[in-house]
Amino acid sequence: MKIRSMKLREAHKNNGVSSYCTVQWDLTAEHIVTSSSSDSVISIHDALVPSATPKFLRNHKDGVTNLALSPNSTCLASGSTDRSVKLYKFPGGEFESNISRFTLPIRALSFNRSGTMLAAGGDDDGIKLIITIDGSISRVLKGHRGSITAIAFDPKSEYLASVDSVGTVMIWNLELGTTIHTLKNIAPNTSSDFSTLTALGWSPDGEMLAVSGLKNDIVMYDRDTAEKLFTLRGDHTKPVCFLAWSLNGKYLATSGLDRQVLIWDVATKQDIERQKFDEMISCMSWKPHGNALAVIDVMGKYGVWDSVVPSSMKSPTEGVPDSNSHKSNGLVFFEEEEKEPSISGSLSDDGEDSFLGSEPTSRKRLRKQIEYEDSDEDINDGMSLLSKSESRKKPSVGDKESMKKSKATPTSTLSFTGPKMQEAFQPGSTPAQPGKRRFLCYNMLGSITTMKHDEYSHIEIDFHDTGRGPRIPAMTDRFGFTMASLNENGSVFANLCNEKNMSTLMYRPFKSWANNSEWSMRFEEEEVRAVALGSSWVAAVTSLNFLRIFTEGGLQRHVVCLDGPVVTASGFGDELAVVTHSSPTLPSNEQQMLEFSVFNVPNGTETIRGRLPVTPGSCLTWFGFSEEGQLTSFDSMGFLRAFTKQYGGRWLPLFSASKLKKKEENYWMVGLNSSKLFCILCKSPDKFPQAFPKPVLTLLDLSIPIASSDLGAENLENEFIISNMRLSEIQRRIQEMDALGQDTTSLDDEAFNIETALDRCILRLIHSCCNGDKLVRAIELVKLLTHEKSVRGAIKLVTTLKLPNLAERFNTILEERLLKEATETMLKETTEKKDTLPKTNGDTIKTFTSPEISKAREPVNELKSPQLTSPSFVKKKVTQEPAKVGKVLEPKETTKPDLKALVNKNVADLKEGEVKQVEVQRSSNPFAKSSKNQEKGSLLDSLKMLKKNESPSNK
Repeated sequence: MKIRSMKLREAHKNNGVSSYCTVQWDLTAEHIVTSSSSDSVISIHDALVPSATPKFLRNHKDGVTNLALSPNSTCLASGSTDRSVKLYKFPGGEFESNISRFTLPIRALSFNRSGTMLAAGGDDDGIKLIITIDGSISRVLKGHRGSITAIAFDPKSEYLASVDSVGTVMIWNLELGTTIHTLKNIAPNTSSDFSTLTALGWSPDGEMLAVSGLKNDIVMYDRDTAEKLFTLRGDHTKPVCFLAWSLNGKYLATSGLDRQVLIWDVATKQDIERQKFDEMISCMSWKPHGNALAVIDVMGKYGVWDSVVPSSMKSPTEGVPDSNSHKSNGLVFFEEEEKEPSISGSLSDDGEDSFLGSEPTSRKRLRKQIEYEDSDEDINDGMSLLSKSESRKKPSVGDKESMKKSKATPTSTLSFTGPKMQEAFQPGSTPAQPGKRRFLCYNMLGSITTMKHDEYSHIEIDFHDTGRGPRIPAMTDRFGFTMASLNENGSVFANLCNEKNMSTLMYRPFKSWANNSEWSMRFEEEEVRAVALGSSWVAAVTSLNFLRIFTEGGLQRHVVCLDGPVVTASGFGDELAVVTHSSPTLPSNEQQMLEFSVFNVPNGTETIRGRLPVTPGSCLTWFGFSEEGQLTSFDSMGFLRAFTKQYGGRWLPLFSASKLKKKEENYWMVGLNSSKLFCILCKSPDKFPQAFPKPVLTLLDLSIPIASSDLGAENLENEFIISNMRLSEIQRRIQEMDALGQDTTSLDDEAFNIETALDRCILRLIHSCCNGDKLVRAIELVKLLTHEKSVRGAIKLVTTLKLPNLAERFNTILEERLLKEATETMLKETTEKKDTLPKTNGDTIKTFTSPEISKAREPVNELKSPQLTSPSFVKKKVTQEPAKVGKVLEPKETTKPDLKALVNKNVADLKEGEVKQVEVQRSSNPFAKSSKNQEKGSLLDSLKMLKKNESPSNK
């Protein structure tokens, strides 16, 4: 392709300094507007007579950094390094107003499609959404870490895209004022040079967002999911600094730091034309009528590139609706405007026609949404930052109202506002909704609900099993309680500070022998953020990071300082678990940095402490103990984790909602036991249940997020992992109870049942491995079987499947295991008997031996007979009298014993007995002589006697 060149004419004197310059073509194609960040003057050129003297606007004191024309070209907006945003009538250029001011220079401006709103951003922290009618600020969108370098309204008026100098692109929901996508480090870093800005632009139909990439290319992202669709990569040798869509969306013009401008056919992803310039082009604008492109370089020179698209191809304006019918969609600056926009400055312009006439989309996408409730701060100061690739669904009007109204009780809501740390919440509580009953607490035992009236609230306590607890009368709440906790002994309530009441903590026992057993505490300089109940204590965590422990009677026992702001707390028996922030949220992946501590309240000790993992981009939504007392957590991404002592104390994922969750359902966590998750299904977009009518609990099987197996046996592997974890937890509890001298019979029975079920699961996995020709994996599995009967069953299974080699290996494993178990049993019996032997003052064991054995003084292990060799097992020591040894040599059973086992046992007994006897003889008779022949003869006599007993004549 031949590279063309063209001459430019000077519009602004930059005095040899590269500056960011702007060019705009008005709707009628009669005027071209230019500006430069090195020149405070705005120039309006006559496009029909280029040699005519332009009109100058001299209202700024410093360089003009950006321009924006309303879609109907009746209003011009300008931003400057003098930190002001000004509006002018167009094309007359009459100054209208200073519509807004910033504390730092402005870098980017953009009108929405109706011209009723102007977005402005720059070096300040935030993008201002300005209502052009009265200059009021509708919202301030905060979340960027660098200077905002480009802003673009979605042609459908639903989203706004922005990019900063560090390469982060954010897509905002205009109605909610929150981010729905955050794409980090996808664009070039422009922090060092503001003469070039990051390229950003929506396609005219609003279906794609084009962003300059890191590989000298343009990357297209999907409107709803923010997924990468495709790239335009050609002959740019340096990063792209500006892009402009043709009005029909078929072509895209890009300028790069390599001083080239390329024209792309988006459908074929090929560059069809290019132009080489002496300086870098900083801005471009397509001609509304015709085949031309206006450009301006960093030195303030501009020009018009005619015949941009080859004549053999479709015109860049072909297919664009007639714009004359849309002139009324502008600003209310003139009396001829037919349609007056809403005074409320609505962010939605769905009822208005677009100047670009966007075509209806042919693709249908599902838009998901994860809603996080706002904290008690103003929404302008806390925009949510969510994960990069999560999609969102636009909520209904009712949902938006509930989100706004739920800000009154931040403790009961789950606040996650991007890099900000998650607010405290109470497990099992729901946000307040005017005129509706809400849950203060909902757990496996029961629920506490409240209904707010004018001057008080009505609180009711209900148990799921009415026979499990007493019937509790309703109570009148005049404190405005916002959180509660419930167990078998009583209930505790607390509220935040408000205009009428200080923060109050109140405990209400269910049973008491004394009257007036209810008590309350008030806090003047702090407020309660989370409460918890245990077997004989009440806990409250406050805004001063104090953990306050009270007895059931109201005695203040302990005040403990925590290391960070509280997130939540939960109690079970004697244990209290508290979650706090360990450090600020990681800005790289919105990772909440949490840690947990488990206290034994009666003993005043900390039993466990560590990090609490949550999924990046999520927040903690539930925290507590299972019915068996295992510590668990649940985050907003649907991951359930349980703490185990395995691997030095780690959290294991027990459930992943992504594999089970339907698109129209959300899971609201209630509790769990060893095998089931208890939750309430909520229809999207609701994230929590309504207190009335009473919700129905749903039981889900625990589902570990395992990888897809090559055997297709994910369910069996899931059961295998969960059963192993349960068995490990029960064995740990058995050890703890044994150390305390407590009865473990019930736990022993439970452990046996789990072992049996685990063996059945392993046998099914072995069968799958055999069918899938994964024989090595089958060997690994058979070694994990607990019972001998199960191993024999595995041998029978592989024999039936006609796998003789595998059956032989299984037999070998069984023999090794039986031999090992026999050895360990002998060692255990020997140790127990040895502890019962009497000792003299010199700790010498007294033995009485037969004459045969007393003759031997040398160790028995000097014998070289191969029949007496055995694996490296620990031999059983003599702890019996010699007469009992003789009984071993003369068995009275009618059944034939195992010769090898008896020989090994006899050799071990003889060896130990001989050593002990030699010590006694040497100490009592120093003149005794050793005789190896006598020793050998004595041993051989014993073996002959053993064989004689095994002869058929003795049967």
